[in-house]
Amino acid sequence: MEFQKNELTLQIAASVQDFALRHIKPYIMEWDENQQMPMHLFKEMGKLGVMGVLVPEQYGGAGLGYIEYVSIIQEIAKVCGSIGLSVAAHNSLCTNHILTFGNEGQKSRYLPKLATGEHLGAWGLTEPNTGSDAGNMKCTAVKEGNEWVLNGTKCWITHGKTGDIAVVIARTGKPRTKDNATAFVVERTANGFSGGKKENKLGMRASETAEMIFNNCRIPDSNRLGNVGEGFKQSLKILDGGRISIAALSLGIAKGAYEAAVQYSKERYQFDQPIANFQAISFKLADMATEIMAAELLTMQAASLKNDGLPMTRQAAMAKYYASEVAVKVSTDAVQVFGGYGYTKDFPVEKFYRDSKLCTIGEGTSEIQKIVIAREVLKS
Repeated sequence: MEFQKNELTLQIAASVQDFALRHIKPYIMEWDENQQMPMHLFKEMGKLGVMGVLVPEQYGGAGLGYIEYVSIIQEIAKVCGSIGLSVAAHNSLCTNHILTFGNEGQKSRYLPKLATGEHLGAWGLTEPNTGSDAGNMKCTAVKEGNEWVLNGTKCWITHGKTGDIAVVIARTGKPRTKDNATAFVVERTANGFSGGKKENKLGMRASETAEMIFNNCRIPDSNRLGNVGEGFKQSLKILDGGRISIAALSLGIAKGAYEAAVQYSKERYQFDQPIANFQAISFKLADMATEIMAAELLTMQAASLKNDGLPMTRQAAMAKYYASEVAVKVSTDAVQVFGGYGYTKDFPVEKFYRDSKLCTIGEGTSEIQKIVIAREVLKS
């Protein structure tokens, strides 16, 4: 496998980095404090190709692969984890689900507006009482004539209130039976579809997390993605790719915290010398650099396999698990390097520290990743 970034990937990363520094960095604490999701920003990123990274050009997308995608998410997350999370959820979950499992009519209808940022995407699997236990979903879809009637609630949904287009996985069979869920595209304008409670979160506060509520929400059968009963199988495949994006998000947060810590360690003087000269600090930085590189190699391996259309369930779970735990550790150590200043909102590592924790929870907790990895290991 070749992980060396080519000229195109480097150019894309540089372009996104420049955009993030100019259009995101000056406002991150304002958005964070106010829990404000900058809707205008996503339309601007759509012009840059960031909102349709994996979507073919024929549908208005950038037509890029997972190596470029990882680079884009990283560069955004190095500046702001919240915006990185929203871009990742929009691309990997909603948009990619339609791209992967939609028919030609569905792709032609929904992808162009998603890829350009005109529409924002949401993806609904999790429910209040069924997180990892997706086979016991309470949100149901019942066929009536040529329509489906959705009832229930989805929670912890990125863009649950503001998303224009949602891919929703609802139970169409009996609880805990095989092939009992189906995926649907639900437009925000559909009668009976509304946003619910918006979560007041520790971190990622500029990325909206909210409920989606369905009350006798009627949608046409033409909005069904794939065959009846395939929803959960589709979701597992989408989550494989989504885990690569969370690994990239984790890497960006870790790199942002690490770079801030390195710079501060060179500028902060104690006992007439920079604290970088002290072994306690330099060894901490050495550990951070090593762990980040290991996480990046795992992530790039998974991305490369995904690009080549090869099985990567194990590698994606490993990348997501390790990179997310590294993000938490590196951002924690970065706060320690900053000392008391790191505990204040005047310096960037405090936000990296808060944002990092979500990476060990979203799109499957670290514990779920271990289950996935163990199952894959024991197959061989």
